[in-house]
Amino acid sequence: MSDPNAVEIAQALIRCPSVTPAEGGALETLGRILRDAGYEVHRVPFSDANTPDIDNLFAKIGSGAPHFVFAGHTDVVPPGDVANWSHSPFSGDIANGELFGRGACDMKGAIASFADAAMKFGKPKHGTISFLITGDEEGPAVNGTRKLLRWAYERGEKFDHCIVGEPTNVSALGDMVKIGRRGSLSGTLIVRGQQGHVAYPHLADNPVPKLMRAVTALIEEPLDQGTEDFDASNLEITSIETGNRAFNVIPAEARAQFNIRFNDLHTADSLRELVLARAVAAAGDDAHFQIDWEPSSDCFLTQRGAFTDLVADAIKEAAGVVPKLSTSGGTSDARFIKDYCPVVEFGLVGQTMHKIDERVPVSDVEKLSQIYLRVLERYFA
Repeated sequence: MSDPNAVEIAQALIRCPSVTPAEGGALETLGRILRDAGYEVHRVPFSDANTPDIDNLFAKIGSGAPHFVFAGHTDVVPPGDVANWSHSPFSGDIANGELFGRGACDMKGAIASFADAAMKFGKPKHGTISFLITGDEEGPAVNGTRKLLRWAYERGEKFDHCIVGEPTNVSALGDMVKIGRRGSLSGTLIVRGQQGHVAYPHLADNPVPKLMRAVTALIEEPLDQGTEDFDASNLEITSIETGNRAFNVIPAEARAQFNIRFNDLHTADSLRELVLARAVAAAGDDAHFQIDWEPSSDCFLTQRGAFTDLVADAIKEAAGVVPKLSTSGGTSDARFIKDYCPVVEFGLVGQTMHKIDERVPVSDVEKLSQIYLRVLERYFA
């Protein structure tokens, strides 16, 4: 592929079946393109006993400060029932001005646009441009960006600013930049009782009423009212289960799974304390229970300032749109990057991500490349 443009790179990446945790040739394809453009390219695998091995990529051109990094992922979610796609999910077909394929908007299209922009910009006269690309964003995120950042830091890389190419836009390219994300904390509340016959409840200890009292206490009072930059924190019950399929048996155990999306009024530790206190108060002194916590994601906010203004101005110049600076939505690998440098997220429109017939307008891929190019031009001016 000689001097490929953004759309051609996107097609090449989509044709790689990189369903998490498979690399599928996507990192090899991107690495080859960047190497041909003069980048120093490293393939960096990581392993963990409890999760799949993951391949990652770090590439850079130039040296010293300022160091601008583009971060993203080439892994994609499974395509689902392939028979329901109008075009093969790994074809990279173009029809009626749209590019089809799994990862078109989340987020191989953005990676292609950035590669195209970076190659057009060339080597900075001063400073560094780098790519921090993982194959583990759609998976458990154990052997991906978190470890790759540490690897780069230990090599002496110091990042100054970052854009993550997540599909941030709601309706039209340029309408939203993510400058932060709420944190995420999940847990399972387990109440234990004593199994018995429903006709003889005095010989048993039903954990269900105690669990329901605890669940009610967790959700009946709002966690907060939100802040200037963030929506209100919310706790959602996602599952209630006893494992009991018999009508005449009091179960020995009842469980409730929940997730909290929280703003900067809280930390994961403060929420663990709050949830425990509410559950204890509501369940009763005789309740035997525990809370099993999952790994958490921190809330973060990149303060409005020169960098966010630079990105917004580049979008306005290239797309004619003034973006909203938002903290809405779920989590991304930006939650790891924020510990190393200020980070924002900006990519394609996300209306079809993870769906059957995932697709993006070809013109959006081209325009996104123009926006990224304007960012680089302003950043290294």
